[in-house]
Amino acid sequence: MSLQIPNDKIWISELNKDETVRGGFDRDRTVRFYDTTLRDGEQAIGVVFNPDEKFEIARTLSELGVGRIESGFPKVSAEDTEAVKRILEADLTSEIWGFARCVISDIDAHIELGTKQVLVEISTSDLKMQAYGFDRKKVMERLTNAVKHARDNSLRVNFFAVDATRSDTGFLKDVYSTAIETGAEEISVVDTIGACAPEAVEALIHDIASHVGPGIPIHWHGHNDFGLATASAIAAVRGGATWIQGTVNGMGERAGNADICEVALALQCLYDMPVELDLTKARDASRVVKQAGGYQVDGWKPVVGENLYIRESGAVASQFHIPQAIEPYSADIVAAERGIVLGKKSGLASIQLKAEELNLSVSEERYPTILAAIKLLATSEERLVSDEEFRQIVARSQ
Repeated sequence: MSLQIPNDKIWISELNKDETVRGGFDRDRTVRFYDTTLRDGEQAIGVVFNPDEKFEIARTLSELGVGRIESGFPKVSAEDTEAVKRILEADLTSEIWGFARCVISDIDAHIELGTKQVLVEISTSDLKMQAYGFDRKKVMERLTNAVKHARDNSLRVNFFAVDATRSDTGFLKDVYSTAIETGAEEISVVDTIGACAPEAVEALIHDIASHVGPGIPIHWHGHNDFGLATASAIAAVRGGATWIQGTVNGMGERAGNADICEVALALQCLYDMPVELDLTKARDASRVVKQAGGYQVDGWKPVVGENLYIRESGAVASQFHIPQAIEPYSADIVAAERGIVLGKKSGLASIQLKAEELNLSVSEERYPTILAAIKLLATSEERLVSDEEFRQIVARSQ
């Protein structure tokens, strides 16, 4: 189900509406999201989700509107097995997919738990094959056996070509053809180490889509090593990808994965593409995952950053009454609260807004004295001034 953002909540440049920007997208289909926070996201250094946390994250992802949740890799540990089992039994709205290497025992672990659909992976680049100690013949043999085994046990299969963007294109096409002929119903084009520019992503997806035909859904899985994961995901959609794989907060190994909420926001607001994600739930999902993972994100991070709608600068505060002047999209889209904080960079308008927020009666002639006290405190202690300190400064100014 597509959740359309009202146009009056989006305040982007008119230049974005040019056909050179918005052309090439198929707006008759809705972009959907396959979340891999519980598997690829957990590969972030030092992050360990216990079964209770994985269950809570899965529940939150379902509320966010994620079409598919990758439940995990039960072969890793007994705890992962328990988490997958609980998620499968939860009867969530999202489809639950399993992750497996092209290894029969990996697939059997999912069969035993009752998984109905599985993503199976194997490396397809010569570099990765060399690192693992096998060749192209072995890749074909392993993927054929794995896909056949999954299909023989009534599992739906998405074939996931690891390091696809650095693979020989001819061999990559042969791999996808073999996977589909063996029974895979969907394929994933994977930029395992974020080594592909957005323009190259679009071209590759278009080429693969033409090769496999319109009946095979294509997933894009990209990483953020050059800070281009969101741009690459958008390019993949323009190229013909049906699904975007990624994580909450963009977490993951090295520089992380594509952030599904960032991709959803950009596709809707900048490219007018329908997406299946409820961005009013994005900040809740971010909070749950951060808490479980024991980390924080930057206050200025798109969609979920705590400071996106909080203003300290006096020059910006003077425009606060017209959100369109200082923000590209409404806080309502991501269910955020707008507000003013006081510090070194505050101005006279900041004093007025904060006084109104706290229901304090402050005459305009006192603003300069109050502002000077705020700047002195903020500068000397190199921090913001709290609301309580503001009340005290106001009281002393009388």
